Amino acid sequence: MAEGETESPGPKKCGPYISSVTSQSVNLVIRGVVLFFIGVFLALVLNLLQIQRNVTLFPPDVIASIFSSAWWVPPCCGTASAVIGLLYPCIDRHLGEPHKFKREWSSVMRCVAVFVGINHASAKVDFDNNIQLSLTLAALSIGLWWTFDRSRSGFGLGVGIAFLATVVTQLLVYNGVYQYTSPDFLYVRSWLPCIFFAGGITMGNIGRQLAMYECKVIAEKSHQE
Repeated sequence: MAEGETESPGPKKCGPYISSVTSQSVNLVIRGVVLFFIGVFLALVLNLLQIQRNVTLFPPDVIASIFSSAWWVPPCCGTASAVIGLLYPCIDRHLGEPHKFKREWSSVMRCVAVFVGINHASAKVDFDNNIQLSLTLAALSIGLWWTFDRSRSGFGLGVGIAFLATVVTQLLVYNGVYQYTSPDFLYVRSWLPCIFFAGGITMGNIGRQLAMYECKVIAEKSHQE
């Protein structure tokens, strides 16, 4: 090449770090959206069971969907599901303890089925008193964690989610947003934390599985490149 001639600058390419960050951000958003819609669907179905059995009562003027549920319940549950589902794998990475117990979609689907069964039992099964029902659901919820999770981080997050969600529900009922029939734990049913615990474990398993699937896809793309 003759002197004085300069090489024309070609199109700049993003470095591997920027490409990786962009890809991870997009995948994070996709996982969040998927978790949100899963949470919305489960909220519609499970809340319908509770309303049909008169476990939860909403004022007539807030009933505004084809599933006879207050309009704000599905979006709130969807948002909570997205946060929980993204939080579980994030905590696993932070602790350096990747969750590898029963990491396949069939196990996740069984976990969802058991969670729906626990929620259905809370509305359908009749016990002599709420204490027996609460103890039974507590045992089933812990059994769900032991069968499909068994991680300390999963148990700790499940307990934290159950506590926080119960407090929020108490505040909603206290302010008259809706109510529970026959409350025996301040303004709610005593078995409600068990449902929240099982729900946290379930959404955590879904989030972990989605994160693992994302890692597999990224690894395959890197291998092809």
